[in-house]
Amino acid sequence: MPPSVSSLFYFCLIIFTLAVVVVEFLSPVLHFWIIKEVKRRVGKYELGRTIGEGTFAKVKFARNIETGEPVAIKILDKEKVLKHKLVEQIKREIATMKLIKHPHVVRICEVMGSKTKIFIVLEFVTGGELLDKIVNHGRMREDEARRYFQQLINAVDYCHSRGVYHRDLKPENLLLDAYGNLKVSDFGLSALSRQVRDDGLLHTACGTPNYVAPEVLNDRGYDGATADLWSCGVILFVLLAGYLPFEDSNLMTLYNKISAAEFTCPSWLSFDAMKLLSRILDPNPVTRITIPEILKDDWFKKGYKPPVFEEKYDANLDDVDAVFKDSEMKLENIKAGRKGNLKVATERCEKRKETLWNSISDDEVMN
Repeated sequence: MPPSVSSLFYFCLIIFTLAVVVVEFLSPVLHFWIIKEVKRRVGKYELGRTIGEGTFAKVKFARNIETGEPVAIKILDKEKVLKHKLVEQIKREIATMKLIKHPHVVRICEVMGSKTKIFIVLEFVTGGELLDKIVNHGRMREDEARRYFQQLINAVDYCHSRGVYHRDLKPENLLLDAYGNLKVSDFGLSALSRQVRDDGLLHTACGTPNYVAPEVLNDRGYDGATADLWSCGVILFVLLAGYLPFEDSNLMTLYNKISAAEFTCPSWLSFDAMKLLSRILDPNPVTRITIPEILKDDWFKKGYKPPVFEEKYDANLDDVDAVFKDSEMKLENIKAGRKGNLKVATERCEKRKETLWNSISDDEVMN
């Protein structure tokens, strides 16, 4: 016997009521899931785990949804960037990386921004830091150290040819890819040739104490290329010896050792390796060996195969300007607000003076 119309009506009503209850029950969960999915995506990239974190930035693993390519996304908080006046520094870092397209330098893919964040999309390098390799395995054989040093010198030489000086070269800023190839990273302290003063030198003292060149410490200006080369020499020493050439718990004592180039090569090094180290770690930047001279050095040349690549760079900074546009407008508004507040305060003060003056009688003024 077919069901009556009334029974069908009640059945549908029950189903509808149950559906409403289920939706009401699941809506917080669905809302959380949707928000979570939105937060996990930045443009065409799906965000994953955090792989690094610093004072002003967090680095997350991500994947290009369209191509499947893994990337690293450096996420900066705009509020912190504005508060600590880092806009120009970050702009310079991005501009620098856009100038450099080299097999042994971490590649920048693109730059994006939201109302509160800046996203710098970088090549994902899987092999970790060169420092980790040294810490875990100790000093290297000369042929292995030489290979890394060759790649480092090739990358640094290219940077200098583009008018870029890294100024913070150290094993922590040298990454290794899946094939064990070196990649220079972190251009946060880098300088461009336009920052050179009329005397032809840079004057901002920066870098990591154990790797910094003597001339950077004396505060009289330095050549960015020569100072970078000193840092490369310290890195080579660490690769070959397994420890730093200049080390002391007292910072001033450390600086004195660096200024005098007080170091001793370990006995297991070959004569040619020692000779090259002594020429790079020359405290006098004028007589220090240059990169063109290193390229001709017998120890360096063994098995050297410079990479073949297409020399191109991205000079377009429109995306960088767009990312920072609203931040800079906000900064201008803050400044304008301060000026406006000052103007209002001044006007109030003048008004008080006027009121006070008008309240004094002519007789009181004369007396």
